Amino acid sequence: MVALSSFDQRRGIALWQNLRHLEGDRMASAATRVFMVRHGATVVSAEDRFAGSTDVALSDEGREQIRRLAERLRNEKIAAVYASPLGRTVETAQILAAPHKLEVETRDGLREISHGRWEQMTRREVEEKFPEEAAEWEKDPYTFAPVGGESGLAVTARALPVLVELVRKHPGENILVVSHKATIRLLLSSLLGFDPRRYRDNLDQDPAALNIVDFKDATRARLTLFNDTSHCAAAGEAVPPIPERRLSRWWSARGA
Repeated sequence: MVALSSFDQRRGIALWQNLRHLEGDRMASAATRVFMVRHGATVVSAEDRFAGSTDVALSDEGREQIRRLAERLRNEKIAAVYASPLGRTVETAQILAAPHKLEVETRDGLREISHGRWEQMTRREVEEKFPEEAAEWEKDPYTFAPVGGESGLAVTARALPVLVELVRKHPGENILVVSHKATIRLLLSSLLGFDPRRYRDNLDQDPAALNIVDFKDATRARLTLFNDTSHCAAAGEAVPPIPERRLSRWWSARGA
């Protein structure tokens, strides 16, 4: 092995540092922006029912929410639009894609968490009929799954690879991804290094919420905008009210 002189070593270090800067500049210019959207309100949104894998339709209110978001994003340069294959997300994506003259591409991994035998039941009905399951789910919704349903871990395992694949497919571009409340919160927990067992306690997603996630590369992401629904407010208000529902029992109990 030939020993390097101190000059050669310094030159090598300088070259490596320059390459790092060049690579950093190239990656910065190729950053991918993901407009991550939850679908609009559905016909069961106000009923507090478990409707993860159930294919419920958007309500008229939900369509109006998404039309307002579409107007907000009209002038953004969107390269592609992706959605969960469920009807409420596909329709949301189609409304958002229309101003950009883009077709919606579906990805099965983006679908909502399945609640198994809880599907279409209210929270109260689940607590009365399956009290032990409901208690375990409140304690740790990331690793626990109702009979016939999915855990948060299982959702992350199928959704995160899809998102990473899309980021790699669109370097330096803006893409729009339409998904669901639990799926989006689980993705953000994973990307940002949050404790995923607390995703229901610490993160919310309103109907038609806009999130913006900027990717330096497929494994490094920054949350730039979270759960923004200012486009839905008649007065264009940017400050949301303190949430009173739709979160975990922990939040409701503490907020009571």
